[in-house]
Amino acid sequence: MPPLISRAALNPGVRRREVLGWAMYDFANSGYTTVVITAVFAAYFVGGVAGGADWATLAWTSGLSVSYLIVMLTMPGLGARADRVAGKKRMLMWVTAGCVLSTAALAFVGPGQVALALGILVVSNTFFSYGESLTASFLPELARPEAMGRVSGWGWSLGYIGGMLTLGICLAYVLSAQARGETGSQFVPVTMLITAVIYGAAALVTFALLKEHSAAQPHMPARTVLQSLRGLRQTLRDAQPYPDFLRLLACTVAYQGGVAVAITLAAIYAEQVIGFQPQETMVLIFVLNIAAFVGAFLLGHLQDHLGHKLTLSLTLWGWVATCIIAALSTSKDVFWWAAAIAGFCMGSSQSSGRAMAALMVPPQRLGEFFGLWTFAIRLASILGPLTYGLITWLSDGNQRLAIGSTALLFILGWVLLLPVDVERGRLAAQASA
Repeated sequence: MPPLISRAALNPGVRRREVLGWAMYDFANSGYTTVVITAVFAAYFVGGVAGGADWATLAWTSGLSVSYLIVMLTMPGLGARADRVAGKKRMLMWVTAGCVLSTAALAFVGPGQVALALGILVVSNTFFSYGESLTASFLPELARPEAMGRVSGWGWSLGYIGGMLTLGICLAYVLSAQARGETGSQFVPVTMLITAVIYGAAALVTFALLKEHSAAQPHMPARTVLQSLRGLRQTLRDAQPYPDFLRLLACTVAYQGGVAVAITLAAIYAEQVIGFQPQETMVLIFVLNIAAFVGAFLLGHLQDHLGHKLTLSLTLWGWVATCIIAALSTSKDVFWWAAAIAGFCMGSSQSSGRAMAALMVPPQRLGEFFGLWTFAIRLASILGPLTYGLITWLSDGNQRLAIGSTALLFILGWVLLLPVDVERGRLAAQASA
């Protein structure tokens, strides 16, 4: 085990190998976001599948929005069900299998098959989002409250390594395929298979090492997926005694909307506006992941000393600078700086947000409240990219205006963060135990 995983950071009874298993899920699923959502399939969908049509970016963001809407309405109920039977790990295994298989199915998408591409995208991203929420709900079981930032940062850092590994292998294949004269419709499907295989293989480590420490909650009411909308309303009512957690959710909706724009549209912006070639875009995203790894690792450790709120505030203003630089970029060299800042801020902002949420979640209702946290993130993932797509469409393809407008989401997130009191939220959560 790496020596940086200190036993002092972990809850009693938790072994360091369990943290490695938990972090390996971030390693496993990061290839999906890096290759499918960010670097490869997104740009291929707009330029190859949809033929560069004016509506292509809006169609891509709409497909993602449908999947996020599904998750928003169903994850709180699924999380409550997992809490009731202490079945988070078992549920994580099922949704992982669904994401791996549907990611591999993207290999069958060719030029012009817009409906097929969007249908499989909705399925794969829905399963991915379920897994992201379930793995986050394990964090309070593993880490002590004062070490949430460090442990969360370990996971995000290992995740970016997984994303870089998957993207690096895909990049090597793409370069060799281009040397053979192959086109995107020939090499993109293979990258989908590579991503699926790495995701599935790495997740096996998680399933082998991670344990479920929470006890079953048989007194909790059972909820079917069809009852999730009603359950979501009930969970929001149940969260009223935790106002700082709710304030953090509102902040998360704002700033994660901007982060979602960067994740889902970076490659499209780089190729359609700045003029990057596919292989250049993959290198760009690779470097962005390096910066994200550094941000998640360094600020994951520093936030436990600086404070989660201050750390998140600093990264939000870094995001504002990123949006302004990207909107004003007229050369690849300048855009590289925007990508580097975005990567650093991406790792630290996501790690800080997850750690703050984990501190303010009642320990006996982890799955349910992290389902609510996922609801906030997915609402953001709808509002941010969909707004970007609408601005682009209504402005006759002016993506510079769209990316510049995204800075407003980060400013709003900072304003909503100001009244959050992390210590007060932590004490409220612990008092309910």
